[in-house]
Amino acid sequence: MYICNSIIFNSKSELSFITFTYMRLIIEPDYENVSKWAAAYVAARINEAKPTEEHPFVLGCPTGSSPLGMYRELIRLNKEGVVSFKNVVTFNMDEYCGIPRDHEQSYYTFMWTNFFNQIDIKKENVNILNGNAKNIEAECAAYEAKIASYGGIDLFLGGVGPDGHIAFNEPGSALTSKTRQKTLTRDTIIANSRFFDNNVDLVPKTALTVGVGTIMAAKSVLLIVNGHNKARALKHGVEGGISQMWTISALQMHPKALIVADDAACEELKVGTYRYFKDIESANLDPSSQL
Repeated sequence: MYICNSIIFNSKSELSFITFTYMRLIIEPDYENVSKWAAAYVAARINEAKPTEEHPFVLGCPTGSSPLGMYRELIRLNKEGVVSFKNVVTFNMDEYCGIPRDHEQSYYTFMWTNFFNQIDIKKENVNILNGNAKNIEAECAAYEAKIASYGGIDLFLGGVGPDGHIAFNEPGSALTSKTRQKTLTRDTIIANSRFFDNNVDLVPKTALTVGVGTIMAAKSVLLIVNGHNKARALKHGVEGGISQMWTISALQMHPKALIVADDAACEELKVGTYRYFKDIESANLDPSSQL
């Protein structure tokens, strides 16, 4: 029996998907376990919703290195029949401006190569911003409108940058921001240059991105945070004050925010903070417990 917010639950599965009103932090030993936990949680949320063609499950999808392990695990779960994406609608977080959609480093290519082509999702249910749209403002407004037409996003997945940005909401982004074009910081360009032959001159300087407000409007949010280089961002996201200079910190205000992190990403947390979350989530650390 579990007690949370004065409500009594009789099983762990019932606890997993309640509307919790605090930030959850799941700490796993390594990236492999982070990926398995996140994938199991996503699959369980989709299955719990029992989506149909008329009432699909709406999933926000990130790119970058952080979600790759989760995508691989979701592909496995899909092939094994554990979860289906036939009635799932996706909205990607962002897309570079100024490179062709079929460029090997476009997020359109990334998603189809690393995820969509290997699961049973319908092509018409995939939504990715067009970074080469003639009217950028209209493209962004239409994206927000299409999200709203589905009743909002059920679960927004994401990673975080070393400077604490979520999606491409760089430091200084308004915490109420919506989908828009954003100039990338030097730090982000350098970090992303690893995908462009380590040449910063090849990295696009702007991108279209959902806003912090777009993410916060989702019914629930799950962030994957892994590696020592993300430790400072996680510290600000969990222990710091809410600030537009660390947009990850906005999740402190979300009633259903969940972070899954590995030990390396927790290196800058206070010992007491680390032990607190390990204690209260001790019954939920096994990835298979989510399914």
